[in-house]
Amino acid sequence: MILSAIISTNVLSSETQILVVTNRQELNKAVLEAKAGTKILITSGEYQGGLHFSNLVGNSDNPIIITAKDADNPPIIKGGGNCFQFSDCAYLEISNLILSEASGNGLNIDDGGSFDTPSHHIILRNLRVQDIGPDGNKDGIKLSGVDDFRVEDCIIERWGSGGSGIDMVGCHRGVIENCTFRYNNDVSGNAIQTKGGSQDIIIRRCRFENAGSRTINAGGSTGLQFFRPEPLGYEAKDITIEGCTFIGSMSAIAFVGIDGAVVRYNTIYRPKKWILRILQETRKTEFVPSRNGVFTKNIIAFRTDEVSTFVNIGSDTAPETFIFDNNLWYCIDNPSNSKPQLPTIETNGIYGIDPLFQDAENGNFMIKSESSASELGAHALKYSQ
Repeated sequence: MILSAIISTNVLSSETQILVVTNRQELNKAVLEAKAGTKILITSGEYQGGLHFSNLVGNSDNPIIITAKDADNPPIIKGGGNCFQFSDCAYLEISNLILSEASGNGLNIDDGGSFDTPSHHIILRNLRVQDIGPDGNKDGIKLSGVDDFRVEDCIIERWGSGGSGIDMVGCHRGVIENCTFRYNNDVSGNAIQTKGGSQDIIIRRCRFENAGSRTINAGGSTGLQFFRPEPLGYEAKDITIEGCTFIGSMSAIAFVGIDGAVVRYNTIYRPKKWILRILQETRKTEFVPSRNGVFTKNIIAFRTDEVSTFVNIGSDTAPETFIFDNNLWYCIDNPSNSKPQLPTIETNGIYGIDPLFQDAENGNFMIKSESSASELGAHALKYSQ
């Protein structure tokens, strides 16, 4: 018997089938034969990566689920070009796994090259993706042509030195929430990148610890042949970054060929060169200049010996379209030097007031009860907002 256990149940749905697998052969067979309602439980242990599957299609009532049998002792999918790759999939949930030491990407989900039929309704939950690459443009999680997705409660650390923790090319209507990204400041990569025509992406309540050169690259640089579904004049549009904590990195956020972004209720602590960057890397006449960013209700704590320029502005951009409102700026080593130079005049700005973090040196950016910044920063984003 190839599968160690096959259990059919009517408790959740008449179509539910639970498969327990104990080795790579069983895992491969279970996924190849999965249909709507199949739940694959992977027992603890190490499994060789390089697994590639196509056309896994569940439905809204009966998704296909791939998860650990024991979430407290998750299986490790190790090595291969990609630990896992899924193409042309729908209603697929992957959770409670460790993906490690792939030479390419940790997890790759794509549309199989059929740009008009994206993968969709994908949930990635409680994954640990680590030690990917390590050199070059290698990503922890690579999403190409994926719509209506969620990535939540994941830890991603040490992806390719020129890659991304999560790289999105032509993705739409996605949420990345409660994830942690860790790396170091001296690599050129980034934690999250939204490019290639990506739109309506929310990055919420994530924590970034020295997560590359540009922590979030809102936009990017994409060959025209890779835009999904087609080039529409921007690298990214309508990106929201809220309730996040940024520690270190050369720059917390770069707006690159973007057409609309809201950055609100974030805490930015000790970036190493710039707070923000406004850049244009896709220079085609049909592309709008990087424009229409809103930066509001954030806390920014910085040092003068680290930040040389508050906002780095590149050519062929529209910095005059950016709005700055009601941010708290605090220069740690010289509070009187807290007011930033910005491309437009800030309204309701707060300068030189210590936000009173509880223990910033040890990574605790909650504020003390006597702080005047209770309505600003990552801690202030309400769940109803």
